[in-house]
This record gives sequence, structure tokens and C-alpha cells, in this order.
Amino acid sequence: MLLNKTHILLFSLSVNMLWASCSSLDSIKTYWMNPSQKIEGNIKRIEKFPSKYVTPRNVDVWFPKDYDNTKTYSVLYMHDGQMLFDADKTWNGQEWGVDEHMSALLKTSKIKEAIVVGIWNVYSERNANYFPQKVFETLDKENKEALKRMAEKKNQETFINSDDYLKFIVTELKPYIDTNFSTKTSPKDTAIMGSSRGGLISLYAICEYPDVFGTAACLSTHWIGTFSNSESNQIPYAILDYMMDNLPSPTNHRIYFDYGTKTLDALYLNYQNLVTTALEYKSYDNESMVNLKFDEHEHAEKFWNKRLATPLTFLLKNK
Repeated sequence: MLLNKTHILLFSLSVNMLWASCSSLDSIKTYWMNPSQKIEGNIKRIEKFPSKYVTPRNVDVWFPKDYDNTKTYSVLYMHDGQMLFDADKTWNGQEWGVDEHMSALLKTSKIKEAIVVGIWNVYSERNANYFPQKVFETLDKENKEALKRMAEKKNQETFINSDDYLKFIVTELKPYIDTNFSTKTSPKDTAIMGSSRGGLISLYAICEYPDVFGTAACLSTHWIGTFSNSESNQIPYAILDYMMDNLPSPTNHRIYFDYGTKTLDALYLNYQNLVTTALEYKSYDNESMVNLKFDEHEHAEKFWNKRLATPLTFLLKNK
């Protein structure tokens, strides 16, 4: 078959785009972090992962000490990746302790073998990346402006691009992880977790990409969006409405929520029972959902660290 000029041009463009994409991935800088007595296991850093959707950012991939590339591993994606492993390098001197908890649970065979992909946030775009975009689009002008004012006060961008953030994870980062490491790729072996706004984007991820993520954990989920719990704040109800419409089937999905009772978490208490109602409405049961209260827990990494074994066991439970 003869090719006309249009076919030749389209073919040439496709080849050039593919070459550019491959060249970009080939140029990714990765290196093993120096062994440390404070880190259990090993961490490989992907420096400023390139993306056509979001600002490049570091990604830390944690491996258990006995990682063996002849086996395959489940994958847990986590947000706020710079807060997960080493308190000496975080802005507030706190960490999730992911490496210690994963190592302890693996030693006792309470969870299946897994690696953890810690996606760093870009502070100025954290709200932009993490607030569910389709929820934002349903808000009235007053609540949209409230979100924008909050972002401005925190010196963050006022736009919302969480749809692009999820495209980055699903179409750029996950294929790279699955190509370069020994992973299981099905939804039942792919989990996502975060806290606060990271809880919102984890919920959004399993709703928007149920064919990618089989489980999600949302700790201290920031239902109120801003820092106001006034009657005019309709953001929590918009998020719950989105849940009611978009939660995936509990037949092959599971979801975890928890919350504390002090500091910022205290503002979430009015909504946590509604979360259970929404899940039950979608036919989730005790096997497919959790919504746990942790008395006296505050909105901080050291408290997520204290209870981290619970969501990890839920997400990665060894059957």
C-alpha cells in the first residue's frame, strides 16, 4: 500500500513523540540512598521524575531488605513521600515510619510482600494536586473562593489539577515502576494511601481509576477542604455526594478510613458517620470497609505513625 504525504507526516510525528518520550525516561536519574541505621530496608530515589502533566518531583521507592527480583511484589503508592521514612530530613522532625512498620509486618507474615512508592509533594501545588477536581467543579462560587483564599494564605497555587496528578501516577509513574521493578500489576495488588488532603486524593484515585487501584487508605481525611467548619462550608457534602456517585464496587475493592479526635481531626467528627453511611449505601461491609476512630490522636505524622500498622494490614493483608 502506498503512503501519501499525510500518512508519512503522521508516522514521522508518532516516531518523534515516542523517541522523545523514551529519551525522557532514559534520562531519569536514579540512585540508591546511603544505608542508614534509621532506615529498615533500602530506598531508591528517582530524582525529579519527568511528567507532561505535573511539576517534576522526587519519588522514593522502598524495598524490603530481602527484595528478590525473581519474585513479584505488590505495590503501595503513597503521597507526601518526603515524610515517610526519615524524621531527620522532614520539615517538622516527624515521619510515618513506613519502613519500620512494613519490615515488622513482613517479618510476622501479616502482610503480603510489597514495595512502597513514596511520591513527594510539591508544596506550592499540594492543594492543587490533592483536592478532587470533579468535586471542585461542583462547588458554588463562595466555596470555590474559600478554597482559593486558603491556598493564597498558604502561598500555594489556587488552581486545581488533581485529574492531571492522577494521570501522572497512572500513565507515567506506574508504567515506569512496573517496567523497572518486579511488581504485580493488577488492581488487587495495587494500593494507594495518604493523609489529610492525601486522604482526599487517595479516595479520588480509587473512584476515578478503579481498574488500577483495588484498595485505598485515607487517614485523617480533610473533609472540610479549607480550615473552616462553618455552616456555609458545603465542601464535605460535595465530597460525600461524589463518593455516593462514584465509589467502585465492593466486590473487588476495599477502602479504609480513620480519624483522630484532637487538633484538626476534631473538625472532621461531624462527617465520619456520614462516611460509613455512604459506604453502606454502596453495599460495602465489614470485609470491604473500615472507618476507625483513634481517641486522643492529633493531625500529625507521629500519630499516623502510631496507627500505621492498622491501614497497612488492611491494604496488604496476607491471605
